[in-house]
Amino acid sequence: MAAASRYRKFLRLCQKWPLDDTKHGRDLAAHIRERVAMAFKHGDNTQIADEKECDRIYDNLQKINTDYFKNKYPRLYDSTATERTLEECRLMVATDSIQELEDLSQGTFSKMKSAVFSNDDKS
Repeated sequence: MAAASRYRKFLRLCQKWPLDDTKHGRDLAAHIRERVAMAFKHGDNTQIADEKECDRIYDNLQKINTDYFKNKYPRLYDSTATERTLEECRLMVATDSIQELEDLSQGTFSKMKSAVFSNDDKS
């Protein structure tokens, strides 16, 4: 398979992979787009050093994108270890929610960190 066709396959994968606006700077789709852009700097003309590795990476990303393992190994229960719904889990990992938690706990955790690290310096 030529580098041009591999490049087009990765572009199609990136188009299918949804961006998650709630995860600013932490979105897997954005990270994959950046990595594809770096790997194929010259577009169709990029020389691929290890074609087997390139195909392996594509196949693995495609499996993630198509929920291959989710469908292959269906869950018996629709719950999580946290006993939260999918929507609640999405809300908890959203960048805005994480920032709110950090802002709320800034005083407590920064005091604890400074106390721990200041005690380590005295030893």
